[in-house]
Parts: sequence; C-alpha cells; structure tokens
Amino acid sequence: MKYMMLVCTDLEPDTDKENEPDIDVWVAENDAAGRRVFGNQLAPVSAATTVRVRNGRLLVTDGPFAETREVIVGFDLLECADLDEAIEVARAHPMARGGRLELRPLADFEQ
Repeated sequence: MKYMMLVCTDLEPDTDKENEPDIDVWVAENDAAGRRVFGNQLAPVSAATTVRVRNGRLLVTDGPFAETREVIVGFDLLECADLDEAIEVARAHPMARGGRLELRPLADFEQ
C-alpha cells in the first residue's frame, strides 16, 4: 500500500537530542528496503504559489494556502504492507522528533 508522508515543522520539537537519527541513514535504509519510493525536500514556503479558480476566474497568490507557523518542508512516498509498517518507518525519521509526519494512504479509485 502506498502512503504519502508529509514532513512538517512543529513548534514543539523533541528536546532530547540523544541518539538523534541521521536523515541520510534513514533514506539509505528505506530506499534499500524498497519502502521509500521517492521523496524530496521542498523549497522554502516563501517560494509557494497558491492557485484557485472561482467563478471562472484564475486567482494566483504568492505564498501558501494557509497562514500557519507550521509548514510542509518535504515529502516521501512510501510503499508499506500496511499502516503499522508505515508508522514504524515514520517513527525512525528524524522529523518525527524535530517536527511531525503526516501519513496518508493514496486513494484507490479502482475499488
């Protein structure tokens, strides 16, 4: 099952820096195991552009859709057997301690 893992900042990161995981090790391990299909960091939120169409009119706004102090800074597409495995993969990601990770299964419109 495929999961989108959104990598987000958080205003209350873990203050325990002992045994902090290394992102390069996490990427290498999950790539080698076939659990990480693709992932990347995102450009700063200042580079975001929001696009909407209302009543046939194109509205383009500089910046993110929501005004918030927490932002999405990256993503990973995971291939896991189930949600439990996806949670374990996310648990080992450095941003599980320094930020937060949102897991969402990809929609299956074939069912």
